[in-house]
Amino acid sequence: MNNLIIEDVGLIEYELAWKLQDEYAAEIAEGKRPPTLLLLEHPHVYTFGRKGHAENLLWSEEQLKQKGISIHWVDRGGDVTYHGPGQLVGYPLIPLTALKPDRVDVKSDYVGYIRKLEKMLIVAMAQFGVVTGQRPGLTGVWIQADVHSRCPRCKPADKQKPAKLAAIGVKVDARGISRHGFALNVNPDMDYWDGIIACGLSEPVVSLADLLNPAPKMEEVKAKVASAFREGFETGD
Repeated sequence: MNNLIIEDVGLIEYELAWKLQDEYAAEIAEGKRPPTLLLLEHPHVYTFGRKGHAENLLWSEEQLKQKGISIHWVDRGGDVTYHGPGQLVGYPLIPLTALKPDRVDVKSDYVGYIRKLEKMLIVAMAQFGVVTGQRPGLTGVWIQADVHSRCPRCKPADKQKPAKLAAIGVKVDARGISRHGFALNVNPDMDYWDGIIACGLSEPVVSLADLLNPAPKMEEVKAKVASAFREGFETGD
């Protein structure tokens, strides 16, 4: 897959980005567009995936209105998560058959694709000197407790636990094109995580700004992620 396009969309409403994914995925399936990675930020929004539980939304309608948060129930995997300014969201729209051309059943590559996204982000975070990893049975990119202990904002009890730096929730459509993707916390307002039980888990959530001083600029993070994505998906196994 050496014809990948990486498109920086900037700040875009969630619903508009969702429609853009549909449009691009259809073009990719018809051979009218190369595989595409969208990099962007969203205004404040909580999204619930196919395994979403309404009880994991903790704030009232009045609080949501005061905070300017919209709600969307979507077709990705997973439960509830937050998107907002300062968080880098990536939507890879790629045919999974391009990763495993000898495989007829692209659905069988679903888990492998998620693991590949995690490894790509781990490589990108290493460029900032942040050691991250995967956790058995869980999705996303995590820091261990010893790294978490650097976080000046975090509660002392939380610092003794691993914390999630990036969330992943994807969909593969009927024609084998991936949708949705990853959300990496660069320097968002972390107070918005108080309104949900993120992904239905009790583990704490952190950002790069919690771990690095000064926090890296969004453009720098985009460049590192784009480079790692090309490396992992254009030339990776």
